[in-house]
Amino acid sequence: MATVDVPELVTRARKGQPRAVARLISLVEGASPQLREVMAALAPHTGHAYVVGLTGSPGVGKSTSTSALVSAYRRAGKRVGVLAVDPSSPFSGGALLGDRVRMSEHASDPGVYIRSMATRGHLGGLAWAAPQALRVLDAAGCDVILVETVGVGQSEVEIASLADTSVVLLAPGMGDGIQAAKAGILEIGDVFVVNKADREGADATVRELNHMLGLGEARAAGDWRPSVVKTVAARGEGVDEVVEALEKHRAWMEERGVLTGRRLRRAAHEVESIAVTALRERIGDLHGDRRLTALAEQILAGRLDPYRAADQLVEGVTGHRG
Repeated sequence: MATVDVPELVTRARKGQPRAVARLISLVEGASPQLREVMAALAPHTGHAYVVGLTGSPGVGKSTSTSALVSAYRRAGKRVGVLAVDPSSPFSGGALLGDRVRMSEHASDPGVYIRSMATRGHLGGLAWAAPQALRVLDAAGCDVILVETVGVGQSEVEIASLADTSVVLLAPGMGDGIQAAKAGILEIGDVFVVNKADREGADATVRELNHMLGLGEARAAGDWRPSVVKTVAARGEGVDEVVEALEKHRAWMEERGVLTGRRLRRAAHEVESIAVTALRERIGDLHGDRRLTALAEQILAGRLDPYRAADQLVEGVTGHRG
């Protein structure tokens, strides 16, 4: 792979040039040998973007809601980045067709950057690659970054580790209330949005959601009580109320130091993921190495237990005695 002029690329990205931003994210996705240089160059320019995660079951209108939020933030004069993360897709590179279709109204807006990102193939998955793509968008001057998960299940929980504020989308008539409780995403939601609220059962879904949030309530005075907002994203209805709820949550976090705490945990998690990925790669190199086979033989012979063998392996890889 040809080397790139990283300082020049970062300068162009800082000016908001889409191709430069795209190239930097591609370097992240491809785990480029220049990735360390890229991250070092971006570091002084990060820490300003407000990261909002959007998650929910397929069919609730995540992409439509994301597009409506982009419009709302653009009306407020904010630069917006959109990162659609699919932890299972075998595809990578440019935005997926579905995102392009739904986001077509923003495609020519220089104040909006849209990118789809597949993380399969990275040892650390979502935890490894997505935070670094967020750093690119942050350094490129985005005021708000919307992170939309395409998948369900674990990716819904993982999105909370990436975002300052997590939005959980539901829709009436989909059994979403029960589903939310089962998936454990009630715990990660800071703002809940019942989309497609023009459908029958929307008010019942809101009541059920409020009831379940109340049942799980073990909050001290002053703790955040998740907002529940009704929207019809396809018509733009209720979207300003969602933005208002997001801003209220952001203000609450800033007032109580919660935002800094979340970002510290996110940075620590990112460092841990990079370190664990590097360690796995070094251990992987040992699979053809006689040392790993010798440890396995000692376990089979009963001369060594797996924990002590692991200690010896880590010591051999890192030089650190456990």
